[in-house]
Amino acid sequence: MLDDTLGTLPEWDLGTLYDGPEDPRIKADFERAETECASFATDYEGRLASLDSGGMLECVRRYEGIDLMAGRLMSFFGLRYYQHTTDAARAKAMSDAQDRITEATKPLVFFSLEMNEIPDGDYERTFTTGDLARYKPVFDRMRAMKPHQLSDELERFLHDASTVGASAWNKLFDETIAGLLFEVDGEEMGIEATLNLLTDPDRDRREAAARAVAEVLKANEKTFARVHNTLAKQKEVEDRWRRFDGPMASRHLANDVEPEVVEALRDAVVKAYPRLSHRYYEMKRKWLGLDKLQVWDRNAPLPMEDDRLVPWDEAKATVMGAYGGFDTRMADLARPFFTEGWIDAPVKPGKAPGAFAHPTVADANPFVMLNYLGKPRDVMTLAHELGHGVHQRLAARQGELLSATPLTLAETASVFGEMLTFRAMLAEAPDDRTRKVLLAGKVEDMINTVVRQIAFYDFEVKLHDARRTRGELTPEDIGALWMSVQGESLGPAFDFMDGYESFWAYVPHFVHSPFYVYAYAFGDGLVNALYAVYQEGEEGFEDKYFAMLEAGGSKHHSELLKPFGLDASDPAFWNKGLSMIEGLIDELEALDA
Repeated sequence: MLDDTLGTLPEWDLGTLYDGPEDPRIKADFERAETECASFATDYEGRLASLDSGGMLECVRRYEGIDLMAGRLMSFFGLRYYQHTTDAARAKAMSDAQDRITEATKPLVFFSLEMNEIPDGDYERTFTTGDLARYKPVFDRMRAMKPHQLSDELERFLHDASTVGASAWNKLFDETIAGLLFEVDGEEMGIEATLNLLTDPDRDRREAAARAVAEVLKANEKTFARVHNTLAKQKEVEDRWRRFDGPMASRHLANDVEPEVVEALRDAVVKAYPRLSHRYYEMKRKWLGLDKLQVWDRNAPLPMEDDRLVPWDEAKATVMGAYGGFDTRMADLARPFFTEGWIDAPVKPGKAPGAFAHPTVADANPFVMLNYLGKPRDVMTLAHELGHGVHQRLAARQGELLSATPLTLAETASVFGEMLTFRAMLAEAPDDRTRKVLLAGKVEDMINTVVRQIAFYDFEVKLHDARRTRGELTPEDIGALWMSVQGESLGPAFDFMDGYESFWAYVPHFVHSPFYVYAYAFGDGLVNALYAVYQEGEEGFEDKYFAMLEAGGSKHHSELLKPFGLDASDPAFWNKGLSMIEGLIDELEALDA
């Protein structure tokens, strides 16, 4: 797609999945998935505990093959939908595909239930033999759910009801957000373009955008409150039946991370608020010449910042140069995203907001979605999502079942890619003004990644606790919880406009992936510690780094960090990462002196 300012922006070519919605392979794969699921159940239901290692290996490989088929179908229909979420035909196609896959895979519900019923001794003997041993981490994590498993009948009911449960509320949220229009200075625009105006050099325009967001969210907050109330209650009911200790417990289990590690991260960040966000935003207040910052100043460009937009080809060259400067293997892995139609960059009506990298399936390729507007932060977003894509390509070598990386480690390559790009740009800065702008931008990004995401995490904890103890929450109740973490995290440099109490409503992670947000802070802290090791000249760092990414979900975070001499259970680990942010703020203060 040609943009007069930014150049030709790439769009997806989903042909590595299917040639289009009428591709005859789609019909064939749906039918094959239905047949394979039925025959799998016929061959194995009631027999898992009696299989020897050879029989279990064949069973696991057939299960993995079904996963590939279902994943390919849902990736295709999901990606088409995210390109145009307001297109009724695409929404129907995705919903129908989801219903059909849910129905097809219903016979597989027995698999995890029976796998968890295998006696520990038999399980250990079977899964430590030959080629089957490499799959053991997958089933170790599956068996970790054993204490939270319901009866076979209830598990089947939950499987059948899944398409009219959380996923239906997720779609309502997505379609509502995508359909909102915000009027700024007489012009109507979608949420992505409106939020982008919060980085506009013109303070009046930033304020107009912030007030438009507040007005429209306020007008729709009853719908968003209904979504949050329903999902929080549904989660509370299911967590209670599954005997989880609290609303975060299932996320920690899925992330294969100990609750005490997450709490150590959270406590370290909250304790550092005054040294990080409070300190930085006080500097920014002075730079902008204001008595108080408003919410529309949080991501404002600095007065000395160049407002030049970055053309796509320049963004590509910057990121690829940084990746190649680290290791040519990283650039080689990233290159096809630009040449093979694996990136969708333009802002388009109805397109999902934000950015992501979708791994699809292990025998295809990932796809990166952006909403590229040419801001310097958009270059960093490209570096971030491309890092995910590189990670996903490497992890795919593990095969479908082992390729998925826990969320706590899934942000590693993305944040590392950002850091490489930032350091490359900083090294080439021609003067102190440019250096100051780059440093400030990076500090803001890190605050958004660490401080803001931990504040989001605390908001979610409060939200789910309030829903459980106080019952139905009004939009005003949710807004009060939101505001309770804003001042604490952002600091005394800020005032908060009327209407900001509704800004919780547009954050998709609260809806799609409860308690996902701490993974960003985990990833940033981990990468900061990793980067410190890299800067110290650790021998063989690059090879160790690629081995860590290629491991996918086959190893625990403690195993993956051990070669670097790092341990996430040690509080000093998190302080080391936070110290890097403090060091960048120190550099800014030195330039400001």
